[in-house]
Amino acid sequence: MSRLDHYVAPTEPRAVVLLLHGGQQHNVEPVKNRHASWWRMAALARSLRRHATEHDFALSLLQYGQRGWNDPIDPSPVKDTRAAISELTDRWQGVPVVLVGHSMGGRTACRAADDPSVIGVVGLAPWLPEGEPNASISGKHLRILHGTQDSWTSPALSREYVERSLGTAASATWTSLPGGGHFMFRQSEAWKRFVKDSVTDIVGVGSSQGRAAQEDRA
Repeated sequence: MSRLDHYVAPTEPRAVVLLLHGGQQHNVEPVKNRHASWWRMAALARSLRRHATEHDFALSLLQYGQRGWNDPIDPSPVKDTRAAISELTDRWQGVPVVLVGHSMGGRTACRAADDPSVIGVVGLAPWLPEGEPNASISGKHLRILHGTQDSWTSPALSREYVERSLGTAASATWTSLPGGGHFMFRQSEAWKRFVKDSVTDIVGVGSSQGRAAQEDRA
């Protein structure tokens, strides 16, 4: 069973930031706090508390029910993420959501971005295989950071995903981190700064576009 941890929970947040951790291609074991993929994002969540509080963001971290992607048609982490988004938007109705995912969490974020409440995705060294579908990113803001020394996921393929999304996404950027690896140990401050800047930027442009769309429908 998946678990949602709340690190910052304002009464009336400006936006909701949902962190998504990495995993494996095939593994049906339950995720535990001791697993590196989870505690890596838990550490990131703790480091973002002050920034979230200062900007009036709600900040939550999802722990998937299973460690793996597992099903190519109906992936386990995507199902868990959709359920988490539903729970968050029930609690904070009408508040925009930004998904921040590392590795498999980046792929999960891109797949779940088609939820109407999601305005953008921040991908950190995302696992985006060749031919990864990108229709879900249509109309959303996409920001990806990938280290040049990543030997676990492909910087070239994540860049190709961004390039394919330029015509349909509201905005899409790919940023290279020279010397950066996959696990965000090296240059950790650069990874954190990218998340802070990207989320703040997405909320700034995405929220205004959302309000305009709502006014158009009124």
